[in-house]
Amino acid sequence: MYDLAVVGGGPGGYVAAIRAAQFGMRTVLVEKEPTLGGICLNWGCIPSKSLLRNAEVLRLVGESQRFGISVGEVRADYGAAVDRSRAVVDRTTKGVAFLMRKNGIEVRRARARLRSDQVLQCDDGGEDVNAQQIILATGARARSIPGVELDGRRVITSREMLEVRDIPPRAVIIGGGAIGCEFAYVLAAYGSAVTVVEMLPRLLPQEDEEVSRELEKAFDRQGIQRRTGTGVEGVETGERGVAVHLQGGERLECDLVLVAVGVQPNVEDLGLDEVGVAVTRQGIKVDERMRTSVPGVYAIGDCVGPPLLAHVASAEGVVAAEAAAGREPEPLDGVQMPRCTYCVPQVASVGYTEQQARERGVEVKVGKFPFSASARAHAAGDATGFVKVVVDGGSGRILGTHMIGAEVTELLPEMVMAPALDVRADQFERFVHAHPTLSEAVKHATMAAVGLAIDI
Repeated sequence: MYDLAVVGGGPGGYVAAIRAAQFGMRTVLVEKEPTLGGICLNWGCIPSKSLLRNAEVLRLVGESQRFGISVGEVRADYGAAVDRSRAVVDRTTKGVAFLMRKNGIEVRRARARLRSDQVLQCDDGGEDVNAQQIILATGARARSIPGVELDGRRVITSREMLEVRDIPPRAVIIGGGAIGCEFAYVLAAYGSAVTVVEMLPRLLPQEDEEVSRELEKAFDRQGIQRRTGTGVEGVETGERGVAVHLQGGERLECDLVLVAVGVQPNVEDLGLDEVGVAVTRQGIKVDERMRTSVPGVYAIGDCVGPPLLAHVASAEGVVAAEAAAGREPEPLDGVQMPRCTYCVPQVASVGYTEQQARERGVEVKVGKFPFSASARAHAAGDATGFVKVVVDGGSGRILGTHMIGAEVTELLPEMVMAPALDVRADQFERFVHAHPTLSEAVKHATMAAVGLAIDI
């Protein structure tokens, strides 16, 4: 009998398996797909970021005259960009497989379901897996909306989008969240006429409102159209293309529709009901240490619900593995989870938005530093955006950080650690940031929140 069985080899499952193995637990990982890494490594985070990098290079080449560099006719092969993204995926998934071998974790290729709280039935024809404890990390899959039928060719999800090799002349993206905005940037950079349709009033509706507005202005400059505060009533495919019918009667003609309206947890056919594992509309119900309603059975990642992020799944995997090993891991703070969107300009945030903080009755102080005041940003050729820091006016505690601009996703770690270590905003005065760097903007915005800004 194994000490632990993990169902699902994504960023939550494989991390949980490694941590358990580090504790000396005999561990098996059951994964139905031919490669490890889950949606993130195979059909999500990693290949999409590769395509985004290609789009950034293409735009930079197109703007080369700003840097005194002249080039001839620029021709972009999107199929080559897709090939590069798949090569990155192949390298990354092989790295995960190596980690399994290095840590002595057995990998079984099969679809598994619970027969009991200690038994997994696998569909590969082999014996059942018996384990003292089980971690479910089955992830989630893209969903659609009423009136929109996915056909995998002209009405697709991000999964199929990552295999499209020819840029559509016209594209409509349903959903203005991170996935929708990232693909909007990629498609527009390669010459597609893109319209993003978002039911809520603004793009990236979960982000700080000022950040959303700044992104919308940037998309306007890039020629990306949007219809916010508008729902989709239906999609009609025909010989000449696709028609998207919006509320209010508007009709958008296009060649491809990308549906990016979120995901639904993979909780079907896992034997949850038979074993007694409680499930809500969001996913498998767990406590602060990722324990389900059945002792010895844990669940992590997208199958338990928001926040639906790969790094959250990994962090939850560590918590679950440590709990399974008899430790008492510190529960995760769901609010202080970093969020990133990798379009251009990038968006990065952690903690409460200004509005959320005010709704909680906090005495809010806000500090902002625009990259237009950053020498490093101007030297790099992109001074778009700003850093915004939300501070509790009473305690000086940092409640949230919201950034938009070039490479701001790389500036998050400092603002993730600061609240965790109870660092007050005024203490940033003593934190010397190298000059010139983009990271100085984080310090300047934090100091501005408590009236101690020098460079703005």
